[in-house]
Amino acid sequence: MFDIGFTELLLVALVALVVLGPERLPGAVRTAGLWIGRIKRSFNSIKAEVEREIGADEIRRQLHNEHILELEREMKAMKQDILTPSAKSEPTPESTQTTAPPPATAEATTATAASQDKTAQP
Repeated sequence: MFDIGFTELLLVALVALVVLGPERLPGAVRTAGLWIGRIKRSFNSIKAEVEREIGADEIRRQLHNEHILELEREMKAMKQDILTPSAKSEPTPESTQTTAPPPATAEATTATAASQDKTAQP
């Protein structure tokens, strides 16, 4: 990350030894280690929280998309039902049989024709 080599670390340790002295150096290194550990833990917890939020948003987005897809399927099914109502309400073969009128006899035909002639005359 910072590209610090061994020689740079050795130089920083030597300067710290000269500045702080041999009595205070172990306490300063311990304190610096504690602070670095706290900073790392806080960064890791923030990172984990952000990842959880991103995951929760992703799950919410997927659920919303699935709900929209389900609504679209229902809408297509309803549209199909509306556009093709004849497919559902097609008459069954039994109901297509209509009762035919009885065959007309010759007497009934002539009687009907005679009654039409009488009413047609002035």
